[in-house]
Amino acid sequence: MKIVLVIDQFDDSNNGTTVTARRFAGQLRRRGHEVVILAGGAPCEGKICAPVHRIPVFQKLIESQGMCFAKPDEEAYYTAFKDADIVHFYMPFRFCRRGEELARQMGIPTVAAFHVQPENITSSIFLGKNRRVNDFLYWWFYKVFYNRFDHIHCPSAFIARQLESHGYGAKLWVISNGVADAFRPAQVPRAPELEGRFTILMIGRLSGEKRQDLIIEAAKRSKYADRLQLVFAGKGPKEKAYRKLAAGLAHPPVFGFYGQDELRRLINMCDLYVHASDAEIEGISCMEALACGLVPVIANSPKSAAKAFALDEKSLFKNKDPEDMAAKIDYWVEHPAERTDYSRKYLESGTQFEQQSCMRQMEQMLFDAVALCSEPT
Repeated sequence: MKIVLVIDQFDDSNNGTTVTARRFAGQLRRRGHEVVILAGGAPCEGKICAPVHRIPVFQKLIESQGMCFAKPDEEAYYTAFKDADIVHFYMPFRFCRRGEELARQMGIPTVAAFHVQPENITSSIFLGKNRRVNDFLYWWFYKVFYNRFDHIHCPSAFIARQLESHGYGAKLWVISNGVADAFRPAQVPRAPELEGRFTILMIGRLSGEKRQDLIIEAAKRSKYADRLQLVFAGKGPKEKAYRKLAAGLAHPPVFGFYGQDELRRLINMCDLYVHASDAEIEGISCMEALACGLVPVIANSPKSAAKAFALDEKSLFKNKDPEDMAAKIDYWVEHPAERTDYSRKYLESGTQFEQQSCMRQMEQMLFDAVALCSEPT
């Protein structure tokens, strides 16, 4: 098939949606499909470019979150959609909305993915806890975009339940984005700055809803604070604030942005993975850590899918409670043999997220959507 992926940003792997789109495109091509990317940004092979839409006042905030928005461009749409068998849309914003209108006019089957959790937006403007605002965004996304689709990809059962509870009427395909095969256990020499320390990793944007601040506060409360080394793999608007908050820790946190190979090596250098996010549609970064054998400590947040990865209460902490997180961290520091045993258990639990299995399900969604449009009315 010729498959078109429409997404605002495809150039930089600095957010989960782009990372999954890039991997999806690569996997589809390896399975023999022709894949065209329609996105803003710089040209590359297999990509049709649209202009980047700069939003006054909010542009700096958008860029700090690792995002950009593409501007609708009629010529780019028609070029990308020519002879397409199906078009897959990633976001409910202006660029994808206009693309869906044209694809429908051209009679091309379409599917959509739900990757933008309302809390990802509201947390950036200090309204993440406002249920009324978040519910409004679920309603608005449906009214202006998702009501047009018969098939919606949901990366987790959690977000599918959210859509059902907000009246989304399409067939909801619960399919993980999967973990790249590169993420697996490996013997990796520790970086000098991690040597001799109990190293705790979190991967994710340095933004409000990811709650790296809780990890810093928990480290301060730990019985083993003098042994802990925090590593935050990501970038975002909170880095300066987190560096200031971490003042007084025995070992200043390491901040950095890592490519896939570097990230895989880093995960295999660490002792524990902490996922503190208030809001999470799937939690790919947590899945990648588990695939490398790291034992997790995960926020038991009602707005996060990642809590489902925990095998028992020893890997869950009370949401927004650094004292409880510190107690769970201390437990795993004190029980290295049990941590080794649980590492094997988490490796076994992650087989359901193997990328090839997830890809077969994604492929079936695309085939079903094309077949539905081919049926006589």
